[in-house]
Amino acid sequence: MTASQHAHGAHAHDHATRAHDHAGSPDDAMTSLLDLDGEVLSDYWSAALDWVAGAAASAADSATNNAGRLLDLGAGTGTGALGLAERFPRAEVIAVDVEPGSLARLRDKARARGLAGRVRTVAADLDAGWPDLGPLDLTWASMSLHHLAEPGRVLADALAATRPGGLIAAAEFAEPLRFLRPAAVPAGFEDRLLDRLGRAHAEALPTLGSAWAPRLAAAGWEVAGEREFPVDLDPPAHPRAAEYARAWFARLSEGLADQLEPADQATLTALLAGDGPLSPADLRIRGTRTVTLARRPR
Repeated sequence: MTASQHAHGAHAHDHATRAHDHAGSPDDAMTSLLDLDGEVLSDYWSAALDWVAGAAASAADSATNNAGRLLDLGAGTGTGALGLAERFPRAEVIAVDVEPGSLARLRDKARARGLAGRVRTVAADLDAGWPDLGPLDLTWASMSLHHLAEPGRVLADALAATRPGGLIAAAEFAEPLRFLRPAAVPAGFEDRLLDRLGRAHAEALPTLGSAWAPRLAAAGWEVAGEREFPVDLDPPAHPRAAEYARAWFARLSEGLADQLEPADQATLTALLAGDGPLSPADLRIRGTRTVTLARRPR
């Protein structure tokens, strides 16, 4: 796999897992979905990155207080990488992803924010081996680890590349976000979609939804903390929320539409045709993302 054939769902992007992939697809639709996730869920991203930045700053002797080298592992279009660069104004940030198209978008965003001089992109497939990134002070891995064929090996590689006392933060989730109010669609529609997606994930992404603290510990990291970040936008206020929902269901449709019962296929088609309930009033975006923080022992 890659660093992030993911965005949230999709490495073996030959099925709906693409719906949650951070960079597993080269097309514009995937790039747009990743950008929309960063925009619509900006409160989550800010809270999670602030928590990680605070943990790094609390280590008085940590190089990440002022400078250092930070890694976004599975960077996609750069929400995490750019967020780190803004929180650590003297640090170098390395954004690693398997998909060159997503990294090109990341570079465009970095230039627009005046961060191009401190954000470096590296196209690499982490399943093929750890790239030469130099010593690291902090790694952010958002929804990318579960796409790896051997996440334990990659976590051990990250440990070996991290300075003593350096940190890793793994952001993962047990199941994808939900977007629809139950009353907006036929009863059980979104449950059935996510059940089918879960079965596809269980086959293609066996570590999705697993506990990451034990995996980090097994790789040699010292777990320092874990925090759940609930997402509940009721209704979502962001002007692109309906666009985000439509992009999500479009990705889901690519892999799952032909596996649904005819009535659910018709509902999904209606959603994507613009005839369905994708106005903010019919949406409630909700779910939970969990960030596990660990330190390399001194």
